[in-house]
Amino acid sequence: MRTIAFIPVRGGSKSIPLKNIKPLCGKPLVCWNIEALEGCSEVDEIVVATDSDKIWEIVSKQNYKKVTLYRRSDENACDTASTESVMLEYINNVKLSNDIVFMLVQATSPLTKTIHFAEALQLYKNSNYDSIITCVRNYRFFWNEDGTSINYDYMNRPRRQDFKGMLMENGAFYINTVKGILNNGNRLCGRIGIYEMPGYTATEIDEPDDWIILENLMRKHVLGEQTATKQPIKLFLTDVDGTLTDGGMYYSEDGNELKKFNTRDGMGFQLLRERGIKTGIITSESTHIVEKRAEKLKVDYLRQGKCNGGKLTAVRELCEEMGITLQNVAYIGDDINCIELLSSVGFAACPADACKNVKSILNICVMNYKGGEGCVREFIERIL
Repeated sequence: MRTIAFIPVRGGSKSIPLKNIKPLCGKPLVCWNIEALEGCSEVDEIVVATDSDKIWEIVSKQNYKKVTLYRRSDENACDTASTESVMLEYINNVKLSNDIVFMLVQATSPLTKTIHFAEALQLYKNSNYDSIITCVRNYRFFWNEDGTSINYDYMNRPRRQDFKGMLMENGAFYINTVKGILNNGNRLCGRIGIYEMPGYTATEIDEPDDWIILENLMRKHVLGEQTATKQPIKLFLTDVDGTLTDGGMYYSEDGNELKKFNTRDGMGFQLLRERGIKTGIITSESTHIVEKRAEKLKVDYLRQGKCNGGKLTAVRELCEEMGITLQNVAYIGDDINCIELLSSVGFAACPADACKNVKSILNICVMNYKGGEGCVREFIERIL
C-alpha cells in the first residue's frame, strides 16, 4: 500500500514571517519533518506543497531522495484557506488513487521523529481504524466558564500519579486514505484511532514565544539523540587559511606568497585514508601552494576559488557525485564564509581561534588547537 506524506507550507505568516524556512537550531523549520520522513521506510513519497518561490528554492537544494515539490494555488494559500483545501487540490490535480495512504504532516511540529511516523503508520495498517490522529496526554485540570470542573472532582483532588489526564490533539500529523479524504472533505473520518506521542511534542510553532520553547526542546529531545547516533562520516573536508594554516600571510624577498602548514595534520589525512574515508580541501582562494599541498596530502577532492552558490553548493555537488548526504560529511572551518556549510554538515568543527560567529553555531565542536597548530588532526582523531 503506497504512502504519501503531505506537508503544506505557505510563504505568508503574520506572526513569524517565512516561519516555515526560518532556521530552527540551524536548520530551516520544514526540513526537520522532511528529514524525519526521509528516514521512515513506511513513507514512499514526501510532497511539499507551497506557494513560495523561496521555500521551493530552499527545499529543492537539499537533495532529498523522496521529496516532490507541488505548487499550490494562491487561492488555497491565503490566510482564510483551510488545510483541507490544499489537500483536496493536490489529490484532485494529481489524480491519486483511492487506496493510497495519505498522511498530513504539519511543519509547525518539528519534534516529530522518524519513529513516531513509523509507529503510527504501523498502527494504522495493522488496525481497523479509518484514520489516525496524534495526541499527547495532558495532566492539567480543566474548568467550564460557569465554574464547574470538567475532568476531575475538586472535592477529591487526585494525585498526579493517580490521574489519567486527558488526550490533547498536538497537531503533529494525521493519517487517512485518499478515499476517506475525498468522501468526507476532511483529514479525519470514520473510526478514529489515537497515536499517543511524548508530552514534549505538545507545543506547535504559532507565535514567537513558541520558537524559544521549541528550540530548547529540540536541543534536549532531538539534537541530543542525534549527537549520540550520528550517521557515519564518508567525506572529510577542511578549509585552508586559518584552519590548515595559521591564517598568516608570509612573503619571500621575491614577493612570493608563502603558507605554513602543520605536518601532524598531514598524518591525520593518512589515517582517514586507511579507514576508507574520502578527503578534500575546499577554499575560496585559488593558489598553486594549496594545489601542491593537496597533492602532498593525496586528497580525493580539491575545490578552489569562488564557486556559484558558495561552499555549500560545491559540497552538495560532491555529495551527489558520491551518492551520500550532507549528514555523512565532516567539515572544519574558521570564518564567516564557512558558516553555511558548517551549519549543514553532519559533523562540524572549528579551530580554537575561529571567529565568534562560527563558534556560536549549534553543536559545533571547538578544537583545543588553533589554526595551523594541529586542529585538523585533533578533529580527525575525534572522528576516528
